[in-house]
Amino acid sequence: MAKSQKPSVDRRKFLKNAGTGAAALVAGATAAPGVAQAQQQQTAQVRPVTPLMTKEAESAMPASLQVLENQRPGSDFMVDVIKSVGFEYVCANPGSSFRSLHESLLNYGGNKNPEFLTCCHEESSVAMAHGYYKIEGKPLLVLAHGTVGLQHASMAIYNAWCDRVPLFIILGNTLDLTVRRPGAEWAHTVQDAAAMVRDYVKWDDSPTSLQAFAESAVRAYKTAMTAPREPVVLVADLGLQESGIKDEKALHIPKTIVPTYPLGDPAAVAETARLLVNAEFPVIIADRAARTPNGINLLLELAETLQAAVIDPGIRMNFPSRHPLNQTERRRAVLSAADVVLGLECDDFWGTVNDYKDVLVRHSEPMTKPGTKMITITSGDLFIHANYQDFQRLPEVDLAIAADAEETLPSLIEACKKLITSNRKAAYEARGKKMGEAQLATLAKARQEATYAWDASPVSTARMAAEIWNVIRNEDWSLLSDTAHFSRWPQRLWDFTKHHQYIGGQGGAGIGYGAPAAAGAALANRKYGRLSVTVQDDGDLMYAPGILWTTAHHKIPLLSVMHNNRAYHQELMHVQRVANQHQRGIDNLSVGLTIDDPPIDYATVAKGMGVFSKGPISNPNDLGPALRAAIDVVKRGEPALIDVVSQPR
Repeated sequence: MAKSQKPSVDRRKFLKNAGTGAAALVAGATAAPGVAQAQQQQTAQVRPVTPLMTKEAESAMPASLQVLENQRPGSDFMVDVIKSVGFEYVCANPGSSFRSLHESLLNYGGNKNPEFLTCCHEESSVAMAHGYYKIEGKPLLVLAHGTVGLQHASMAIYNAWCDRVPLFIILGNTLDLTVRRPGAEWAHTVQDAAAMVRDYVKWDDSPTSLQAFAESAVRAYKTAMTAPREPVVLVADLGLQESGIKDEKALHIPKTIVPTYPLGDPAAVAETARLLVNAEFPVIIADRAARTPNGINLLLELAETLQAAVIDPGIRMNFPSRHPLNQTERRRAVLSAADVVLGLECDDFWGTVNDYKDVLVRHSEPMTKPGTKMITITSGDLFIHANYQDFQRLPEVDLAIAADAEETLPSLIEACKKLITSNRKAAYEARGKKMGEAQLATLAKARQEATYAWDASPVSTARMAAEIWNVIRNEDWSLLSDTAHFSRWPQRLWDFTKHHQYIGGQGGAGIGYGAPAAAGAALANRKYGRLSVTVQDDGDLMYAPGILWTTAHHKIPLLSVMHNNRAYHQELMHVQRVANQHQRGIDNLSVGLTIDDPPIDYATVAKGMGVFSKGPISNPNDLGPALRAAIDVVKRGEPALIDVVSQPR
């Protein structure tokens, strides 16, 4: 092909001269807030510098480059509001609908409080915030891009809604159609931006002025953090972000005050104490009762005062796993003996006290005996939506206290202590001794069962749990994954004593939560020097594996142990159950349910994203050394992944 005869533009001269005029703009954008404010009094205009430019370069440049406004953008004030609320991090996959806010966070806000965390998917951004809260006890900020960003994020928002976790999401949008850029910006814009998630957020708003944004942001944070805690969405219009601030003196940021938790009615608390003290065999069920470390201490004090059995289903860490009164693995036996059952922040009180049969003709039967008194203390009674029915079956209780359980426990403990006589104490001691003996027998049985298939390949889940425990037991560790898909082996074998040692599952059972939630929780653990570990389901990771890159990029120390059973095994069991009901056998059920042919090499996937990895491991004798090598990496402040080819459950 013949070369063009036209002389080319000298790139160095072009950049040199264009850069001279742009320098003032760059300086103004990156200056400290005080400097930037002083520069607002001047009108900036960039004129082309011509003496050293060719005619061709000059013709390629516009006659003049003008900045129409040199006022601070509205997004700078939005950053002031965000900083006042106290976010430590912001998670986002970048999007043009919040481009101005993104720039202000970095250049005006200094990328500090909040610090920007780059995510590869909006669902990962939200799930990171979900896991972070369950360790830190406060939200981090999430930015989402228009219609498509919120659609990606919606599953993770629903998980947090079901899990009673407060999220703070700012959604970019361009409402004024006259300023929308042609093309994608129209497809990414909507009239009612939060409508698609309104049924599973606690509150949303679309402020139309900067002052309204300040008040709405503070209100949103306050609403999210009021029991029961739930996600909120705030829409930030792009025009509001990018337009200059006309009158800074007229803007005011309200104080951020989080309301106190609701306390149980004194008369109802007194009646609850009377029933518990006089009970022959009281049982306490705790789901989200311990929302802080002190919640465990309070539940311990109540249980030991009454020598009552405690069932901790595993939604959060509520009660020490090896305490003599922990009767979780004997749920049916203790509920059948109970004459009073107290439910504390129960996700599904009905499902805990009833035995549901998932057979051809579905039915259920109570585990408790007739006449057993039922009491609930839960903030869940204070707020409910109609469409998404995560609130479960309505339990028939004798006393329902609409209040925060942890906040109510001190007054309940005091009321119980006032009623206990010396005769009752003697009965309590005998009851507690029997439960202690039963708990030791349960632990011994679990250890015996864990030895079955000890040397099997693929590796048994019990062997995996035991090997992990062996290398973390002397560390300040934190388990960041649900254990239901892992046959609850950690709860059966490990010694859980601290609040941060278990954060439970996803709430809404939405897959794709595990890996990013563990990353968010590990991020929160990082400042405390804790060893974060997660048993990562294979199918869950494949929803958005880019989270591995995020952990490597931001140096989030997290040990991920792959539960690589090469199938969506829970769904496989469901289809097997139905096939049996239809009397068709289970020989032809791999289609659509297995993750094989070819099997995924997660160690290679992780390595490609900058994460230290070993595996796939199918010989159980190789697991211990691999875990020890990985922990050395995690202690250096980096993520590591061990790919274990495992038994189904």
